[in-house]
Amino acid sequence: MKHKQVNLSKNQQIVLETIRKAKKPLKAYSILSSVKKKGINAPPQVYRALEKLVELGVIHKIESKNAFVDCKNSECETSKATAFSICKKCQKITEIMNSKLSTYLTNFQDNTGMKYEKYNLEFYGLCKRCKL
Repeated sequence: MKHKQVNLSKNQQIVLETIRKAKKPLKAYSILSSVKKKGINAPPQVYRALEKLVELGVIHKIESKNAFVDCKNSECETSKATAFSICKKCQKITEIMNSKLSTYLTNFQDNTGMKYEKYNLEFYGLCKRCKL
């Protein structure tokens, strides 16, 4: 997977590298404990890096888990439109890359006429492996 090329601060690079190496979504304090040896010692440093990385779309926040994952979609252009499938049994999280869903949600308006500028969807079910 080719990752997006963006200019990052040292702290942002360290946090991003930690998230990319992780096998599962990481919470901010788990990230902090992993990066202390690299000079990041305070929660605000981690939170600022996470905020910027989400804004750039190189990582995403799984709201229900309050945790962060690497963006796996090289076509992903924004942090304002994310969708994930989450297995209820094994907790595997997969970023949904579906152009029909994206097109539908981009044009979606509710009954009041509100057009949404941001969404973070999380769909729960059983993955292929857990269904067996």
